[in-house]
Amino acid sequence: MDPTTVFCPNPHCHARGQTGQGNIGIHAQKEQRFLCHACRKTFSARTGTVFYRLRTSAETVGLVVTLLAHGCPGQAIVAAFGFDERTVAAWWARAGRQGQAVHESLVEQPRDLGQVQADELRVKKQGGIVWMALAMMVTTRLWLGGEVSAQRDLPLIRRLIERVRRCAAHRPLLCCTDGLVSSIRAMRETLRDPVYTGKGGRPRLRPWRHIFIAQVVKRYERRRLVATERRIVEGTSARVETVRRRSQGDGVINTASIERLNATFRQRLAPLARRCRALARHTLTRHEGMFLVGTVYNFCTPHESLHQARSTTPAMAAGITDHRWTMHELLSIHVPPPRWTPPRQRGRPSHILKGLIERWCGDHG
Repeated sequence: MDPTTVFCPNPHCHARGQTGQGNIGIHAQKEQRFLCHACRKTFSARTGTVFYRLRTSAETVGLVVTLLAHGCPGQAIVAAFGFDERTVAAWWARAGRQGQAVHESLVEQPRDLGQVQADELRVKKQGGIVWMALAMMVTTRLWLGGEVSAQRDLPLIRRLIERVRRCAAHRPLLCCTDGLVSSIRAMRETLRDPVYTGKGGRPRLRPWRHIFIAQVVKRYERRRLVATERRIVEGTSARVETVRRRSQGDGVINTASIERLNATFRQRLAPLARRCRALARHTLTRHEGMFLVGTVYNFCTPHESLHQARSTTPAMAAGITDHRWTMHELLSIHVPPPRWTPPRQRGRPSHILKGLIERWCGDHG
């Protein structure tokens, strides 16, 4: 037990999410519990992980989640291991929330994306249809996030582009999508920054510079592809070709990478498979499964198209991590909560508040 690498998970603690500040001590070696000297609360070493308060061994839980993340239906796991189906569903939900926390903490950081491809999946569920929108970085094959909605409309695409925005730095960016009209509007309205002038009222929004948008429109007849049209919506042909070659290499404007990722999701997420009986009842189940499969794809699965070295994952190619993660490492990583910020109030702050700000809001690295 190393207290210097542990942070306080208490959301009401002023020291939450900070490591190496000397506020964490060992409370019990046998029970694996720590003590935060700032809030005087104790917490388990498994707090904030999938294994917290589970009686089943971590190896068994990791094995079950691995099977779920690679397309094994829950009914097969119930028959093979003898667990109750509600137990398997609870582990599925825990792993999905853990994957979303890891994704938002590590992947959604500004970086030079180069080229982003986005697409939507039409998925059946019990009693209806849902749409799953996905986006990925072409250079490193990094999955940037996804959203699930009952409608294939502007709010769905806008939420997806918001995730892409959190992953993107202010660098030249090429966005390739299908022929959905709302994608263009969502990109133009989302990739903007407010311009503050010091005057009252709502600030003006300025679009990002060097944003290029291209579309690949496919026409089908009798379920067969008969024509493909490539449109440049934003930017000149020369600039779009420069950014595309820098991120993709030879070829033309396409959405082949995201379509291959769609096939991976359909293969590994059982409810997404066509003509199967592993249907999900709720949209939240698909949302949790999407983040579980996407995080395993980013951190645990080597990608054959990444030629840097063997067993290179998209997260390694993007510089997020330096090694291939195991499932146990993914499920047991502690994601720090947001740091404490002083409350906004009128008047002069008290001496106690000044002391807290000086102690916990300084630059600790």
